[in-house]
Amino acid sequence: MRKFFILSFCLIIALFVWSNNEAKAGELAQRLANFSQWERLTSTQPANGDLIYPTWMQGEWIVKSTLVDLAAPLAPDIITPGFEGNRQYLNQPVSFKVKFVPEKTYITGSKLIPRIVNKSAAIVADRAYNGLSLARAYLGEDAVISVKVDPESPNRQITTLKNNLQLVSIVTTRAIETTPDDKYITSEVFQQIFKGTKNPYFNIVESTTAYQQQPTKQPAIIADQVTAVYLSPQDPNYFKARTKPVALYKYKLEFNATNNS
Repeated sequence: MRKFFILSFCLIIALFVWSNNEAKAGELAQRLANFSQWERLTSTQPANGDLIYPTWMQGEWIVKSTLVDLAAPLAPDIITPGFEGNRQYLNQPVSFKVKFVPEKTYITGSKLIPRIVNKSAAIVADRAYNGLSLARAYLGEDAVISVKVDPESPNRQITTLKNNLQLVSIVTTRAIETTPDDKYITSEVFQQIFKGTKNPYFNIVESTTAYQQQPTKQPAIIADQVTAVYLSPQDPNYFKARTKPVALYKYKLEFNATNNS
């Protein structure tokens, strides 16, 4: 089951506030270009609010995700659980549906009550739908019971699996960058807690993705994504790894519009 720590976050919802999380010019693009040579976490800011996607990402999409490379920079001394098992996904496309919708707002009082859609609102990911679609694509329909987003914080997502297993993901920091060739790049760092086993498992994950609109309809959007895994302070190898990632995964993504888009 620990392969879930990585694969469930391909395209998982990045979060940031546009005005407060601009990355240093070119840093994210350079980071993607230097796959497997990462030495530390990227420069990010504390997470607040929701991710605002470009308007051209609005709609419902079928995403084809292909793992094209992976690396364990500190092997054989340190190899994360599930790394070798993830090799089975190399060059094996996995497809799933995702939605990007106008942001919803809450009427607040003593508690959160029904949401209202603002048609002129910014575009955000449908977190619960996307997370469930993605997790079931990798783990199977019966393996994933639900994916829920904390109604009081879009930064906290809970995935419930069969056999009383649970994955809690908390976004802590994020960044954004746009490039001269119109790539829209996001990076997020989040903590993961895997519950339900005798010893809960903790780690830190960084996901950096460059989206680019295409002149064609199929695919309409392509993306390059790198997901990096870092050890948490609870891991006995934490000080041996220091700031370096212990696993890196590189994906190619293609977005094709559904008939509903």
